[in-house]
Order: sequence, then structure tokens, then C-alpha cells
Amino acid sequence: MPTTSASHTPDVARDVTATLDVFPQRANGRSVRVLTYGTFDLFHIGHLRLLERLRVLGDHLTVAVSTDEFNALKGKTSLVPYADRAALVAACRFVDAVIPENTWGQKREDVVRLGIDVFGMGGDWEGHFDELGDVCQVVYLPRTAGISSTAIKDRLKVFDAESLQSLKTAIETAQQVLARLA
Repeated sequence: MPTTSASHTPDVARDVTATLDVFPQRANGRSVRVLTYGTFDLFHIGHLRLLERLRVLGDHLTVAVSTDEFNALKGKTSLVPYADRAALVAACRFVDAVIPENTWGQKREDVVRLGIDVFGMGGDWEGHFDELGDVCQVVYLPRTAGISSTAIKDRLKVFDAESLQSLKTAIETAQQVLARLA
């Protein structure tokens, strides 16, 4: 089955839909099922747009959210706990079901078990899941420019203990200099 990549226009999912080979399922009265994976930490507009675009590709969208334990295995730490991240994703109107992502290897099993027709991921993962092309169609949609959980976390680092201590020391030094000049 083909692998598809697309640009970041708002109608990108509709454009990609035209290239997907899902019409035999619909002609037989079968819904087209889409699956994606992600951590979805600090849920933001980029996450929302990705889910919206993925949902347009089919009739049912299942989202696998990385568990805290799996993130730890990947060397990642989420600021928002799994249960809250899963609840936020489940509350999105584009999402029909949420399942936990526990291992790297579960993707193929999930595709087969859930009867998935389209496996979709953000463009930053392009090429990483092409091997699933023998059991479903693989689509990579571009990220929303200018936003990511990593960028948000980087901006928040200015408030970590070390940064705050450095700021406090700088202010104290400035106060001492000003006191001497007065």
C-alpha cells in the first residue's frame, strides 16, 4: 500500500484523501479506520490540527497515547500524567477512541487487531513507519509550524530552580552595585 506525504495547508487531509486507496472499503459499506500515536504532552493547537486532519482521512480515528511508563523507557518525561493526557485527547471531537501506547512494537499488532486502513503520523516521523505499508496505508502529515511541546517546555525552563537562582544572584549583584553608586 502507498505511503503518502503532504504539505501543511489547512485542506491537506482532504488533498491526501484523494490519493488514498480507501474507496473499496467505503464502496462495500465499511468505514475507513485511522490510527495515530503520540505523547500529547501540553496539548496545543498543533495536536488539535493533526487530529482534525487525520480524522478527515477516515470515518473513525483511534489515538494511542504514550503511557508514562513507556515515556520513561524512551527517556522522556511528560509534565501531564497519562490519564490526563488520554482524557484531553478523548475529549477532542475528532477522536473516536483512545488506547494506551505501551511499547514501540505494538503498532503492527494494533493495526491488525483494530482493522486499521490508514496509519497517520506527523511529518517529523516520515519514513519511520513505512514497514506498516503491507497492512495499511501510511500517511505523514506536516507539523503545525511554530509550535511543539518541546518548544513550550524549552520556554518554561527559564523558570526552573537553577535559572531562578541565577536570576536571583544577578538581581542581588545589581542591587549591590546600585547601593554603592547611591
